[in-house]
Amino acid sequence: MTATQSAHSVTSSQPIQPANGNLKTGLTGVHYEIFVRSFADTNGDGIGDLNGVTANLDYLQDLGISAIWLMPISPSPTYHKYDVTDYYGIDPEYGTLDDFRRLIAEAHRRSIDVIIDLVLHHTSTKHPWFVEASKGPNNSYRNYYHWLTPDEIRRRKLNTRDITADSGERNPWHAVPGARYSEKYYGMFWSGMPDLNFDYPPVREAMFTLARYWLNDVGVDGFRLDAARHLYREFDEPKNHQFWYEFGQVVEAAKPGAYTVGEVWTRPERIAPYFRGLRANFNFDLAETIESVVRREYDCDDLVEFVTYVQGAFADVNPQFIDGIILSNHDQNRIGSMVKGNQKHLTTAANLLLTLPGNPYLYYGEEIGMLGMKPDESIREPFLWANRAQDKQRTSWRRGRYSTSQTIRPLSEQRDDPNSLFSHYRRVIHFRNSHPVLNDNLSRIGETGIRQRGTLAFTRQSADGQRVLIVHNLSRKAIDVVLSPNEGWCKQLVWSSVNGTLFQDGVVTLPAYCFSVLA
Repeated sequence: MTATQSAHSVTSSQPIQPANGNLKTGLTGVHYEIFVRSFADTNGDGIGDLNGVTANLDYLQDLGISAIWLMPISPSPTYHKYDVTDYYGIDPEYGTLDDFRRLIAEAHRRSIDVIIDLVLHHTSTKHPWFVEASKGPNNSYRNYYHWLTPDEIRRRKLNTRDITADSGERNPWHAVPGARYSEKYYGMFWSGMPDLNFDYPPVREAMFTLARYWLNDVGVDGFRLDAARHLYREFDEPKNHQFWYEFGQVVEAAKPGAYTVGEVWTRPERIAPYFRGLRANFNFDLAETIESVVRREYDCDDLVEFVTYVQGAFADVNPQFIDGIILSNHDQNRIGSMVKGNQKHLTTAANLLLTLPGNPYLYYGEEIGMLGMKPDESIREPFLWANRAQDKQRTSWRRGRYSTSQTIRPLSEQRDDPNSLFSHYRRVIHFRNSHPVLNDNLSRIGETGIRQRGTLAFTRQSADGQRVLIVHNLSRKAIDVVLSPNEGWCKQLVWSSVNGTLFQDGVVTLPAYCFSVLA
């Protein structure tokens, strides 16, 4: 299929919608990303495991989480497991397939859905496909990957690639050590992750079969799709759109209503076409905007205007889009470090994440203020359940550099403290879950007439017409926020994150670092 054909077929395709309204994952609720290796250790080997996740499902339920996203759990030679050697297995470091089936069953008993990281873009060089392909040009698996001679690479001017937000690799063509042929393989992330060739039909069909297996045979509720934008290079991007449309059809046929969320790190108008095949995509630009607004304590980046623009771009392609919103994740510096551990700023960040429209994701440990700056290992440090001497679950595969018992109050200390960051997260999530508009992840944002410095205000409205006004005080001082005539419909204070909020005669008195909901 040519790029032109792909673009034409995508343009004429309608976004995939769940049959009979089956989709529930992502429509409401808050999701939680887990790096299994760092979360909880149950067998004493220092490495987090699937049983550690299962053992803490009650914790996640109490926090108010509706779905968990597990970073890769399949066999891999690296600690992060984004270079898979067996797409159908569970890495022995994490447990067994029976352990995973039990995790799913226990999660479902608590109304928590399970989403897994599906790494389709590349394999490990130790995957059997690549081991075979690297034996020579005549091997039957050769076309599973991209191969060119050095002369072809130079002639086609493909020697280097531009550094992107998700890959710093400038020289993506790699030689197989000891090979007797001159051809090199393409790996945009690094030499240990060769890109698969999605123009080769057996590769596409292998991935469709894989999706059916995890959805139907194992029972997961959906997928986070790694490097979704990079199956093809940028000049062939319409082919990406076409593949994910086909993938979405396969997922919907296999398990109607199953959830998909893509890692597509680019401008909103270029993210939009991916919503034809995927239910959700992450909004990385919004995360950067939130961090800037929180740190400066005023709306320096016109956040509401930006979200309005994003929602318009996405809705043009698929009115039922789900905007996956985050503060940080496993590839980014933790929000805790970005605001230098300032607990008030972390409170404001939580307020924005949990009141803006979209499907919020917490990165494990954000709710207790964990810290971390790149390299990647340092943003994936062990979760702190208790002080080290009492912490029987803490993993020890890596000693914490940023998040330690000296820098972070562990969960055991925060849980019973009503003024802790954890208690704040729990309180706001539970209110969000209870409110029909805030818990509607498809609700849309609206601008207001409120423009006072230190504040950020917007409306959220559901398809049935229900709406609320949300007003944030981003600053360290109490503010009397005067509603504009546009907000004359607001008659009552529904909820406030801090005691002492008043609403009278069109004026909301907001304590520092507080938000209120009016209707």
